Amino acid sequence: MHSPELLKGTLQTIILKLLADHGKMYGYEITQKVKELSDGSLALTEGALYPTLHKLEAEGLLSTEKVSLGKRVRKYYTLTEIGRSSIQKRIEDFESFISTMFNVLQLRPIGS
Repeated sequence: MHSPELLKGTLQTIILKLLADHGKMYGYEITQKVKELSDGSLALTEGALYPTLHKLEAEGLLSTEKVSLGKRVRKYYTLTEIGRSSIQKRIEDFESFISTMFNVLQLRPIGS
């Protein structure tokens, strides 16, 4: 498992990228997809996920849709146009950050 502190700084980018790749998703589905893609190394908690989803929604990057499934109501999140247009910049910023951290920590790039 990776440190929750490391995850905290990247959670918005992870969520936006997942929604860009998979369309609308609900919270539990997001947590399971992150777990799957990270081979279990990243575990999103509700305490981290939902405040981040609400923040992204308040910033206009996500919209929500409630769907009734029998007695349950599931809240789906999708990217807005603003969210869609911001994802590439966030990924580029993240790649630049990783490169900077490799330099600062004097690490070799992975695979070399």
